[in-house]
Amino acid sequence: MHIPTPISSVHHARPVDVRRRTLRIVGALAAASLAAVLFACSIGSVPLTPGELLQAAGALLGFSDVSLNATLLELRLHRALVAFGTGASLALAGVMMQALLRNPLADPYVLGISSGAAVGALGAMLFGALAWVVDAAALGGAVIVSALLFLLAQRDLRGGLPSDSNATSLLLTGVILAAGCGALITLMLSIAPDNRLRNMVFWLIGDLSGAQLRWMPWLVLGLAVLYALRSARGINLMAQHAEGAWTLGIRVSALRQGLFLSGAALAASAVTSAGSIGFVGLIIPHACRFAFGPDHRLLLPAAALAGGGFLVLADTLARTIVAPQQLPVGVITALIGVPVFLMQLHHIRKK
Repeated sequence: MHIPTPISSVHHARPVDVRRRTLRIVGALAAASLAAVLFACSIGSVPLTPGELLQAAGALLGFSDVSLNATLLELRLHRALVAFGTGASLALAGVMMQALLRNPLADPYVLGISSGAAVGALGAMLFGALAWVVDAAALGGAVIVSALLFLLAQRDLRGGLPSDSNATSLLLTGVILAAGCGALITLMLSIAPDNRLRNMVFWLIGDLSGAQLRWMPWLVLGLAVLYALRSARGINLMAQHAEGAWTLGIRVSALRQGLFLSGAALAASAVTSAGSIGFVGLIIPHACRFAFGPDHRLLLPAAALAGGGFLVLADTLARTIVAPQQLPVGVITALIGVPVFLMQLHHIRKK
């Protein structure tokens, strides 16, 4: 199964028109994402008006004394930025994994990377580790599974031809690794004491309530975006011509390895920050492909911005819908993602 990419939609438009359309759409999505962040900063148990937001921002910048509103703004802004970075990473990784596996049903977690992170994080929680140790253990688990998957499937990744058999072999290897990690996760949950089980389940579902704003996920996201933009033309050609992409000057082996490593790094970064948040990396690429077309020069940045804005709004809903109690954001993304994906699937089948 591969992602259909009509050649006419990519090559028959003039380059100037393509660039203008890309800039226009990306600019609109960036403005919408900024609006989502501002909305998240203003909504909560103590709502902030636009004037109060401006005063609080001035206090954070040192123009006035720090107030309660400034403290609220800082807390909400940090959480919104973590949500945006996580959502952007998941959506961008989703596009990359779908291009790598030539399968529109692929998502950032399909190769078992999140399962490896879950094994590390839940193992640390089981032994009562500190928060930073849990994050380090999650990152370590994701890296170990990614490295193991790369070693087991390196022949498929280095293959010069992006054949369906290579993609299927890579996918099956990831599924088997995920199944093994799933057994370990079930074992840890079954023996976990009651006072630690709730935190373990929340992490497994995906939760941003205790997430910390760090520079590393943003560095990973920035490098992945740069790589994606540089590789977009090659991804287009690989999606369109598949077996013959190498005859057009595309280094298919290097591109496949780059997509794998970038997608794995993005998934590991996102899972380490917020746990296993589902559906963002699946429905956002589909929605952007449906709205803007299959050209990866636009699809990659559009998916990153749309995924970030979507998760900011989902997390805002998660922390306000039953306030003062907070829901795991993974519950909200699943409740939204299931009907949206079914609608997308129904639309695809009608074509």
